Amino acid sequence: MAQEIKNVIIIGSGPAGLTAALYAARAELKPLVLAGLKPGGQLMDTTEVENYPGFINGIMGPELMDNMTKQAQRFGAEIKQENAVSVVFDKKPFMVKTDRAEYLAKSIIIATGAEANWLGLANEQRLRGKGVSACATCDGFFFKEKEVVVIGGGDTAMEEANFLTRFAKKVTIVHRREEFRASKIMLKRAQDNPKISFVTNVTVIDVLGENTVEGIVVKDNKTGEERTISAQGYFSAIGHTPNTKIFSQAGIEVDSKGYIVVKENSRTNIEGVFVGGDVNDPHYRQAVVAAGMGCMAALDAEKYLAEQGS
Repeated sequence: MAQEIKNVIIIGSGPAGLTAALYAARAELKPLVLAGLKPGGQLMDTTEVENYPGFINGIMGPELMDNMTKQAQRFGAEIKQENAVSVVFDKKPFMVKTDRAEYLAKSIIIATGAEANWLGLANEQRLRGKGVSACATCDGFFFKEKEVVVIGGGDTAMEEANFLTRFAKKVTIVHRREEFRASKIMLKRAQDNPKISFVTNVTVIDVLGENTVEGIVVKDNKTGEERTISAQGYFSAIGHTPNTKIFSQAGIEVDSKGYIVVKENSRTNIEGVFVGGDVNDPHYRQAVVAAGMGCMAALDAEKYLAEQGS
């Protein structure tokens, strides 16, 4: 018996993947969603989401993703809790191999997102969503009149710090070196902001707090002296890593930072492979933007399949 060839396989189950699944399912394409190791994406680590349209009083991240999952399933999307481990894009139908099975598809939508980079501290992970964040524009509102620290020394750190001054009463940029990687204009903007101070040439060795962030412990890289910086918020701004390794190995074009390059709308350099969400968006990293990109990818895949006579 010949193996079934799916119209579209969606790899990833964050806002982009599930929105793509909703649109593809409503177009009667019967999409298969490979949800991955972390179904629901980064919003599963977010407590309250207040900036997703349609929820006047906000919604818990896991609840939002559960709603999106059920909505896609309502229209016929098939969702499997499997992780894609390799893909074959140099022949059609495309093949996706997971940790459990192999699947064939006429088209693919990549929506695997990006992971925030962390220092790897145990308490940093334990307190995620409890004062620890990697997105100032997502969570800054929750830190009104509080003291926060931003970890990093690049443009992202400067941008996050400046944004946080809209809410926090004090922002401290903590950097492991004396010099900054940030562009001169971004660094000057932060230096000129009266709410921002700098602690340089230190290593963060711990995040303090039982149920919420209370501060950090830093170690001076020259003297070895340890001290505590009081803070109610901790923002990691040391970059993101897009989940693109298996795709770049299969010929998908990525940029210098590993993000998938879009050729037109949501199309990649391989015909029939589309992309949406944080996996090709290093700038906004917002759920609503990812959802919009997932919609684009599904519509483009639908048009592609129609042109192929599928």
